[in-house]
Amino acid sequence: MIPAVVRPVQLALYQGVADPPAPRSRRLTVRLPRRLAVVPTSRLDLVQAADALLAAIAFLTTLSQVSDWNVKAVSPVSEGFSLLMAVGVALPLALRDRWPLAAWRTGFLMLPIGVWVTSSIGVRPADAPYTFLMVLSCLLVSYSAAVRCERRITVAIWVLSVLTAWIIHPNSMPVAAVMVTVAVLFGYNVRVRRTATAQLVVEEQRTQEAVGAQAVLEERARIARELHDVVAHHMSVIAIQAEAVPLKAAGDPAQLEAGLADIRGLSLDAIAQLRQVLGVLRDQDGRTDTAPLPGLDRVEELIANARATGLTVLVKRPTSLEGLAPALGLSAYRIVQESLSNAMRHAPGATVVVDIGRDDGGLRLHITNGPGLAPAGPRGAGQGLVGMRERAALLGGTLDAGPVPVGGFQVTATLPVDATTERGSG
Repeated sequence: MIPAVVRPVQLALYQGVADPPAPRSRRLTVRLPRRLAVVPTSRLDLVQAADALLAAIAFLTTLSQVSDWNVKAVSPVSEGFSLLMAVGVALPLALRDRWPLAAWRTGFLMLPIGVWVTSSIGVRPADAPYTFLMVLSCLLVSYSAAVRCERRITVAIWVLSVLTAWIIHPNSMPVAAVMVTVAVLFGYNVRVRRTATAQLVVEEQRTQEAVGAQAVLEERARIARELHDVVAHHMSVIAIQAEAVPLKAAGDPAQLEAGLADIRGLSLDAIAQLRQVLGVLRDQDGRTDTAPLPGLDRVEELIANARATGLTVLVKRPTSLEGLAPALGLSAYRIVQESLSNAMRHAPGATVVVDIGRDDGGLRLHITNGPGLAPAGPRGAGQGLVGMRERAALLGGTLDAGPVPVGGFQVTATLPVDATTERGSG
């Protein structure tokens, strides 16, 4: 119990350290003239300048006041004690901005000298051994210490100040206690508000960093999804055609040349789409010129590529799909592309039905493939299905995918068509 009481007193008197000063507003500083500046960018702190001016006024006024008292006093004090009293009043005012706790300690230790001087001369201003400047100096340094010191030190400063006032002059102790309490509470309130503001700034910075990190992750996921869709589809078609072309040509140079030309065309298309996806990464403002994003108007190309690998593809689609926003068309295109790629890898030679419909509820995609006619390729990591679900979810739609009881696989997606998805349709 005793250490808990003594520790704050030790911190207040000699062990504690005040917090560093808060950043000063530039409105409270002025640039010094070049002939007065130590360095070209020197600025004058108006708060510190005001404290220095107040300290100088308090020092000179106290010296003058004690000198006047000595003229009328029966037993005047020496000039040395007059000087010490003036220093005890002025020095805390000069120190309170840079070193508030040191300023309070200086005033606290020098207070007995001032009280002794007023008592020895026989002058008791306002029936108490304190001058107005002594009271002002004490209140200002107590406020500054409360602003910059932790709560334990602030409480100890208040207790020591009130006890000292009671010991020196019990009759004026209630008024002194009220004045010190107001100064300390006002300073502590300022400290609490500054601390809360600083914490709020830190939390806002953390929130902004978290939002930025989330945006980076979402952009990475988007790019990875696009790359997966482009690479998976084209590489699957190229790999299958590279295996099937020699068998289909059966030594016919014309068919072999035509098959290789198809593979070359697919490769160039894959490279073009990769450049389109990665182009934005080469320009921080996203102004890289790219070709229009693919949409459902290019679904026939996907079907032609799938048929070239041996799939039998049946298509059902509306006569017109105009008016779809680019984002909606791209997502639908990628879902069809990934579904056909999965059928090429896992059900070679199968029959695939691509059903594209549109009604008031949105755009409907239904892609079903039967069992393959050849051994399936190795199973992937499932990122294609994850990417399709993410595309649908980003547009507020749904996507279901799973095996068909009679054999095969199906993908069903519903993408809403509303004012949001249609605003870029023109």
